[in-house]
Amino acid sequence: MADSTPPPQIPRPADATLTKTAAKKADKNAEKAAKFAAKQAAKAAAAQAPPPAAGSSSSAAAAAAGGKKKKAETEAKPEATPYVNKTPKGEKKDMTEAMAAGYDPIAVESAWYDWWHTQGYFKPTFTEDDKVKPAGLFVLPCPPPNVTGSLHIGHALTVAIQDTLVRWNRMLGKTTLFLPGFDHAGIATQSVVEKRLYKLDGKTRYDLGREAFLDKVMEWKEDYQQRITNQLQRLGGSYDWSRVAFTMNDALSKAVVETFCQLHEDGTIYRANRLVNWCVKLNTAISNLEVDQKELTGRAMMSVPGYDAKEKFEFGVITSFAYPIEGSDEKIIVATTRPETMLGDTAIAIHPDDTRYTHLHGKFAKHPFIPDRKIPIVCDSVVVDMSFGTGAVKITPAHDPNDYACGVRNGLEFVNIFNDDGTLNENAGEKFKGMKRFHARGAVVDALKELGLYIEAKDNPMSIPICSKSGDVIEPLMKPQWWVKCQDMADAAIARTKAGELVITPKQSEAQWYRWLEGIQDWCISRQLWWGHRCPVYFVDVEGLEQDDADGANWVAGRTYDEALGKAKKLDIVQGKNFTLKQDEDVLDTWFSSGLWPFSTVGWPDKTQDFSTFYPATILETGWDILFFWVARMVMLGIKLTDKVPFGEVLCHALVRDAHGRKMSKSLGNVIDPIDVIEGTSLESLHAKLLEGNLDDREVLKAKQGQKKDFPKGIPQCGSDALRFALCAYTVGGRDINLEILRVEGYRKFCNKIWNATKFAMLKLDDDFTPAGSAKPTGSETLVEQWILHKLNVAAIETNKQLTERNFMAATTAVYNFWLYELCDVYIEAMKPMTDEGASEAVRRSAQNTLYTCLDGGLRLLHPFMPFVTEELWQRLPRRPEDKTASIMLADYPVEDSTIDFPNAEKDFDLVFSLIRTTRSIAAQYNLQSNLQVHILATNPALEPLLKSQVPTIVSLTKGCKSADVVTDANAIPLGCGSAVVNADCSVHVLVKGLVDLEEEINKIAKKLDVVKLSVDKLQKTMGQSNYEEVIPENVRAANSEKLRTLETEIATLSQSQEMFAKLK
Repeated sequence: MADSTPPPQIPRPADATLTKTAAKKADKNAEKAAKFAAKQAAKAAAAQAPPPAAGSSSSAAAAAAGGKKKKAETEAKPEATPYVNKTPKGEKKDMTEAMAAGYDPIAVESAWYDWWHTQGYFKPTFTEDDKVKPAGLFVLPCPPPNVTGSLHIGHALTVAIQDTLVRWNRMLGKTTLFLPGFDHAGIATQSVVEKRLYKLDGKTRYDLGREAFLDKVMEWKEDYQQRITNQLQRLGGSYDWSRVAFTMNDALSKAVVETFCQLHEDGTIYRANRLVNWCVKLNTAISNLEVDQKELTGRAMMSVPGYDAKEKFEFGVITSFAYPIEGSDEKIIVATTRPETMLGDTAIAIHPDDTRYTHLHGKFAKHPFIPDRKIPIVCDSVVVDMSFGTGAVKITPAHDPNDYACGVRNGLEFVNIFNDDGTLNENAGEKFKGMKRFHARGAVVDALKELGLYIEAKDNPMSIPICSKSGDVIEPLMKPQWWVKCQDMADAAIARTKAGELVITPKQSEAQWYRWLEGIQDWCISRQLWWGHRCPVYFVDVEGLEQDDADGANWVAGRTYDEALGKAKKLDIVQGKNFTLKQDEDVLDTWFSSGLWPFSTVGWPDKTQDFSTFYPATILETGWDILFFWVARMVMLGIKLTDKVPFGEVLCHALVRDAHGRKMSKSLGNVIDPIDVIEGTSLESLHAKLLEGNLDDREVLKAKQGQKKDFPKGIPQCGSDALRFALCAYTVGGRDINLEILRVEGYRKFCNKIWNATKFAMLKLDDDFTPAGSAKPTGSETLVEQWILHKLNVAAIETNKQLTERNFMAATTAVYNFWLYELCDVYIEAMKPMTDEGASEAVRRSAQNTLYTCLDGGLRLLHPFMPFVTEELWQRLPRRPEDKTASIMLADYPVEDSTIDFPNAEKDFDLVFSLIRTTRSIAAQYNLQSNLQVHILATNPALEPLLKSQVPTIVSLTKGCKSADVVTDANAIPLGCGSAVVNADCSVHVLVKGLVDLEEEINKIAKKLDVVKLSVDKLQKTMGQSNYEEVIPENVRAANSEKLRTLETEIATLSQSQEMFAKLK
């Protein structure tokens, strides 16, 4: 029968002032009484209500239950009302309202960012005389995200790591600049806008014209720059937005023009007709970075952009065919994976030492399809491997990098057979002219068969170069382009790095850094695009003079048209002749402008105050995959143009992959928008986002299937703090992170733990509580207070050490362990008796001050990783007298503090806590949940005072513990206890008499004794070796001796338990 007695009430004396604890207890009991009265009233009302009609669901349920009393039906829980931010933009959130019952990331993370920004907290701060602060300078230029589209989870990793470093250094008291910006991303942005334009309007850029198309791209840029800005702000990035940069704004464009002109003037930039990676689909040259390698194990049929979707072409095959030798019936067999390129062959190479072909030295082969082309047989020991195939290699200098080098070495003819659109030109012969390149592939093979020159085709493992932007197969083409000489700049970068001016972390990246720079090649900077920095160089078109576009002598560079005109007038070729200037239609490679990022963003080439203050930067943090394509170019150009390494450290983070280890890809549906993790989203919403991009219907279907598999219930709401912390916790020196969203959700629960612990802990602080003026200990702290203060100091030391070493996983572990396993699990529980009514004012006040110090210090430790929840909770804490700090982000970061270094207290309380864990283990072993009677045997009498002083803590931290006592005589332990050894000097005994099967317990103990005795025998055998003292280090011998003492104590304890249980039989 249910208890009908109301809970007891503690009357509040009318003329007495209660302590806060007593007042709260009285209020709590009053609340219980009110709830009880309401419950009784509801029961009375239910008794008077008419019974449910026969046949109703209630009646049927009662009958089905066999007439048992049915529980009252509860009303459906109303859905939680979504949080609405009522704080006016830029104003501080109202902290006078009561804390919410639970952690809500959307509510917690609202308003703070706007307030921080409005207050100017993200801007660098200086001394009163505008100097860098004594603590030092920390400058981190944000790698500019592309305005191609929204950020994905990989960008969130970048923000999490970078902002953690920035906030940490800001709290260390340094003048700090976190400089934001955006990259125009020439080829990527133009590509997506062109696709979008065609998808929506059925038009190409040529339909619009250059100016109108660029207006369209600028609209896209403005839209996505704002989207990205919102994402960066939601992630908590503390950027100085007053200095935001864009690679195509006026200041940075000026830097690009100045760089081109300087390098052109000193000969570093030159014009040459050389091989480039040509994307037929995009109709431009692309960098190596934008080329993916598709690995084939053998024959494969592939679709190619620009052809019918159902049409597939053969790859992964090596085709052998024969060339007739001029003046004889002999033939020489060669092989190729690209049969169509034989139309551009201008030589056959053999090894000079290959005796099979000695008689062919100086001879010619006949081209079967181009009668007037004689193909020389040349000797080349570099390109030919005598052991591979027939030892004869067809050479197509204009369409293969290796063949190009061979052509240069041997002075061969370079014959280009392709038009820019991928069709074959007149150089390919009348039979094939106008064919698309992969149609020509099959046609050439058929034609060879007709002439009896075809030999065979075999599977051939190989790599196919694919344009990462369009999916097209890259075609090496000869193009007159602008190139940058890199070797001298690379040598300078190597020398400066070896001199210690640049540190690259992790070390594995440093080795690759040297390897790449040592093998560097010249850099093609021309791009056949409209979106980007147009090359500031002009062709001098002289009237009546036949000129070569590929000859750099016919070009002049100029910062302005007038400067270029002045240079042109001084050329010998124009003297006495009319001429016009025509600016190059091409734009510069995106990496050219982003290579200037660390110094162009602070004012270079002008000598601005920002340039003198913030350059070089302290650190560059980025993904290891662009170490060479971007970082190396920044270093080379920085040294070349400013004579300084642009940053002192490069930190390379891992790449984020999905939970299955796959690369993030829109077509796989595994690209995650960080906002979806922060706010949570449904599977349907994930599906809907796929339609916003440029995926075709088949890709959308595939992506939806991937999303359904990985996120069947959508993505749970995690919040920015949890996402940031998870990404930092994942970060070690490796190359990949396989991100599981459930792990992020786990850190949301950690946020909830911090929230609830802080909320509960603050109840322990009186309404009029004012923290002590200093965090320094008074000397009257209890053991557990000294222990938690020591642990706070250890966490501060470890976190700073690991952040200095860029070990984010270890840093997050240090903070996490302090909060969860030391502050929440131990101190907050252990202090309960110290803040109860029975505790003295001095004890309570000391415990409160220690609690405050730990909450304040713990939140500050955590802030760089979790900025929002720490600000929210820190703002609710009272301030120490004279502390006027407005925001936690401006507070001092905890560092090593010798005044709270209590190693002896740590040692003593660790023993106490080991004892508590042992007690919990015994309780779990016997399934005891209440009324635990604990007896602690201290065989070393010196431990008795310590353990007796900690009995209240032991009882408080042991769930269900009714009592605990400390004895020094084993005979004082009652019969019928479950026992376990803590160490050689201490054991725990919990009364289990009447709760266990005695015979079974005796047998269990006997088995344990056997195991322990075996361990003793093994250890004694080791320690009894003749050379033990000489061979085994002293610290190991000491540990073995202590271990033996503990095992012997365990044998004694188990034997005693065995005897006690036997007496009870």
